[in-house]
Formats: sequence, C-alpha cells, structure tokens
Amino acid sequence: MVRRSFKFLLRPTAKQTQALSAMLRDHCALYNAALQERRDAYRHVSRTTVRYGDQSAQLKDIRGFDPDQARWSFSSQQATLRWLDRAMRAFFRRVRAGRTPGHPRFRSAARFDTVEFPRDGDGCRWDSTPHDPVTCVRLQGVGHVRVHRHRPVRGRVKTVSVKREGNRWFVVLSCDDVPSAPLPPTDRQVGVDVGVTHFLTTSDGVHVANPRYLRATADRLADAQRTLARFGRVHRDRRSRRHRAAVAKVAALHGKVRRQRLDHAHKTALHLVRTADVIAHEALTVANMVRRPSPRPAGDGSFEPNRAAAKAGLNKAILDTGWRMFLGILAHKAACAGRELIPVNPADTSRTCPECRHTAKANRHGEDFRCVSCGHTGHADVVGARNIAHRAGLVLRDTTPVA
Repeated sequence: MVRRSFKFLLRPTAKQTQALSAMLRDHCALYNAALQERRDAYRHVSRTTVRYGDQSAQLKDIRGFDPDQARWSFSSQQATLRWLDRAMRAFFRRVRAGRTPGHPRFRSAARFDTVEFPRDGDGCRWDSTPHDPVTCVRLQGVGHVRVHRHRPVRGRVKTVSVKREGNRWFVVLSCDDVPSAPLPPTDRQVGVDVGVTHFLTTSDGVHVANPRYLRATADRLADAQRTLARFGRVHRDRRSRRHRAAVAKVAALHGKVRRQRLDHAHKTALHLVRTADVIAHEALTVANMVRRPSPRPAGDGSFEPNRAAAKAGLNKAILDTGWRMFLGILAHKAACAGRELIPVNPADTSRTCPECRHTAKANRHGEDFRCVSCGHTGHADVVGARNIAHRAGLVLRDTTPVA
C-alpha cells in the first residue's frame, strides 16, 4: 500500500468562482493576521513565542466576530494556521543551524493559492461514486462543484485541497492505502546520469534530449515581462485592465513551461520504470548546487571576481532541467510499480574510469572521457552512468560504452 495524490480540474460556475476566490482571500487574511500576531509578540512582549495551539484557540472568537471567516470550514482554517506554524518552526530551525533564516513573509491575495481540508467529510465531501460520470466535490461555503475526473480514484481519501493556478481551479486528493500495481519483471538493471546537455543518460548508452522549455519560451516571456514593466510604471498607483492582462500573460507563459516540464518528467520516469527492475541514480542536493557563490573580499573594501555571472547561467540551466522534480517523480513511480531505486554518492562519477577505477580530473574533457591511466575512451555521461551502476552494485548485462 502506498500514498498517492490525484489532481482534477474543477468546473465551477461564475458564482462558485467568486466564492472560491473569497475563500482564498479570507484564508490569506487569516494567515497574515496570525503572522502579524507572532511578530508583534516576539518584538514587543519580551520575545514571547506564539504557537499553533494559542492561535487555534482564538478561532472560535474570530469566527464569532467576523462573519466572513465564519462561513468557511473551521478545519481548513486550522490547516492554514498549521501551515504558518510549520513555516515558523522551519525558520527557527535554520536560525539554530546557522543558515540564512528567511523569515516567513506576508502573502498577497495573488500569491495565496491553496486551501487544505485535513479530512474528507469535515468541511468538504468528495463524491466517491465510482461509475457516475458527473463527479462533484462539496465545499463548505461554496457548494457542490463539478469535477473533471479523468481517471478513477483509488484508496481512501485522506485530505482534500483546492488550488488555483492562473484562471483555473483544481482539487487535489491525497489518498491512503492505494494498492500498488507491480509491473512484470524485465531482468534489466540500469544506472542513470542526469545532466544539462542531455536530460539523462543510461548505462546502456541511451541519451534522452533536454527539451529546455524555458529557453524555448525566453523570447516570448521577455516580451511579456517588458510589457508588464511598462504598464507597471504607467499605472503604478492603480492596476488597470491592461496591467492585469499583462500579469495574466506572464503567469500563463510560466504555467505552460511548468506543465511541459512536468509532463516530460512523468513520461521519462514512466519509461525508466517500465523498462528496468533496478534503477540507480545520483543522490543530488539540487539546492546546494544552485546556491549563489560566496563573495571574495579583497581586503581593501572591494571584491575579487567569483564567477557569479557564469554560475547564474548554470543555475538557470539546472533549474530549467528540473532534476529535483524528476527524481521525486521517479521515486514515486518506482514505489508504485514495485521497482527498486538506489541513490548513490555522485562525487567523481564522470571522472572515474569504469575499467581501471582510476579517478582524475584530467580524465574528462567536456563530453569526452579518456583515462590517463589505461587509455579507456567513451562519452563522459555514459561513463558516469556506468559508475553510478557500479556504485549501486548492479551487474549490467552489457557494459560496452556507446560514444
């Protein structure tokens, strides 16, 4: 049994769309008010820490005083306060670890896009009729909203979330006790090396192209952002219709890139899971890899070059590829299909000779690999994938490198 999420498009009426927007605004106001209370208590009342239990106990009085808050689910408001509590605990955890803390910020109505219902039946009800072509979800304060259910829901619905993406609304169901569906064995084991030039390379020598969706949309996105900046300067005090249209266009382009990247990651991960029983990959920490380089003080008040511009270009390429999202999807699909996924240490995988195990920086020259010890040659990404498979203890049927 595994836990899975199912995401479906909502088909609200015009009146329900207004109610859904009002629900987000009121939950956003609750979030910001709770954050303000925590800040005020810490600054002005001898650094007192306000916790979730203290703020949850005030919900009854808030709902009695404010009729706008009273029409929404009590449990969903508690979930919003828990969300803030998790953000604050993560902030203090980073402070104790000596990292950049990043205090939780106030959310505008445009940036607050999700309301969670912690339990099906408490403020929301998912229509679980399996063969009914018309599916609805009932939300307190909104009513029965039609759902475009394009696939069956398996398992037991645990939580229900309503999410806004641009002008569209979605319902996300998190289900427990979803039966796994093991795929038939393939008797194949593979190592996978992810990269920027190629999206991934397998130990069999197969390259998957990197689509670079953000780069393909860069010109259109730049034009839309220039238009947005121009309207923002002209209509700085009031947001005009043209300014709102420019904001929607930029958001639509970013949303399309994100959906394309997600679709490509799902299809690539599904192909790997269907064609291999055991998959080894690098255990990458993407957040550290895209971190901005530290400044280098020169001692006279100036700074030495630290190649920040070049690193920014590499960071953009890594984020456009979406390694973290892909590896998360691959882990989920492998668990559902009964496949084994093995993460390995990524250090020097493309600098180690797969034949004599000699490791040296001089072994790699761009995409070409040539061992300075034994003379073995091959493609650097294929060599990296073979070394990943070797570190995972996989015995490959065909270890002939493909250049």
